[in-house]
Amino acid sequence: MPSVLRDRTYRRLFGAQVIALSGTGLATVALGLLAYDLAGAEAGSVLGTALAIKMVAYVVIAPAIAPVADRLPRRALLAGSDLVRAGIALCLPLVSQVWQVYVLIFLLQTASAAFTPAFQALIPEVLPEERDYTRALSLSRLAYDLESLFSPALAAALLSMATYDRLFLGTAAGFLASSALVVSAALPRRARASAGSGPGAYARATAGARLFLATPQLRSLLAMNLAVAAAGAVVTVNSVVYVREFLGLSAGWVALALGAYGAGSMAVALALPRILENRPDRRVMLTGALLLPAAFGALGVITSADSGGWRRPALLGTWAVFGAACSMVLTPAGRVLRRAAPEGDRTAVFAAQFSLSHAAWLLTYPLAGWAGAKAGLGWATALLGAVALAAAAVAAHQWPSGAGRRRGHHPVAEGLHAARG
Repeated sequence: MPSVLRDRTYRRLFGAQVIALSGTGLATVALGLLAYDLAGAEAGSVLGTALAIKMVAYVVIAPAIAPVADRLPRRALLAGSDLVRAGIALCLPLVSQVWQVYVLIFLLQTASAAFTPAFQALIPEVLPEERDYTRALSLSRLAYDLESLFSPALAAALLSMATYDRLFLGTAAGFLASSALVVSAALPRRARASAGSGPGAYARATAGARLFLATPQLRSLLAMNLAVAAAGAVVTVNSVVYVREFLGLSAGWVALALGAYGAGSMAVALALPRILENRPDRRVMLTGALLLPAAFGALGVITSADSGGWRRPALLGTWAVFGAACSMVLTPAGRVLRRAAPEGDRTAVFAAQFSLSHAAWLLTYPLAGWAGAKAGLGWATALLGAVALAAAAVAAHQWPSGAGRRRGHHPVAEGLHAARG
């Protein structure tokens, strides 16, 4: 995997991603403390609303920006988005009202919705060889997992020396450094985008989403996104409930549970480049999707048990399986997207994936929280497990064996142009 880091352009872009993720992680910790300062016991409500705003921005803004992004110089788009995010991070310590937090979070996530799909669409052009691109996808997955472990530790170290508002300075510094690395990278020339040939703004904005609906592999990926979101919502929303309330453990076990999820994801991300040399994407991704309902079944057994010391390691193991299965789906997804559309249409396709996958989270986040709080962990597990099972079954049905295997084949290019008409 380090071989792809020898590519100077990719090395700088990957560095930009890692630094920006670290800054985002600092902002997550600081935002929780800011919410507590502003709302006290209602901080959870503030954070929940901010998270919902984030998801709405991702779902609505990403596909709307994609047609515009295809007409802008990529260096200016990426660096400009980072500069906007840095400016917003610097404004967050100055707020005094909850509504101001919501406005700034929406603006921040709008900039992220512009940056992320364009960045993701750029990588396969920087690394055109599929083997190198696969390694880049694994590194990207590792970067996200490491950020979830590294940023809280960095925040804790910084908080021992300064107040939480200084964490926003670290966030801004991360975005500024990311912008500098993007500017210094020699980006490949953009292929001529055909997405702009549609009859109107609506057609251009929805081209990527219509491509998803017109393509078996992408319909399958859409269903797998829902299965992953069901598992991720349980881990993100209910880990603290399982650890503190259900098992009666200390707060440190929450970190262990989240760490187990990250460890499972990282282990698979490291192994996948070699596995994908001999296994088709379909088999790997559907195996991960079908593993998620099995993990929910194991979680149901744990949840139904009234006592037993075995529940602690079982919960950690289940969280690790969730992480591994999600990584089996998410890591190769870029390969599927890359093959699904010609080079000039990739921004629209990646924007659609970004938007539609977060739409799934917008559904499962409140479902996990509401069902867990109102009906109990057992019902939450059953409901989200049913969602994961149905989504995995749809994914397996939608992706026929042998579809889209040929390298360099764009099986839906004609469908995309037909959809635009």
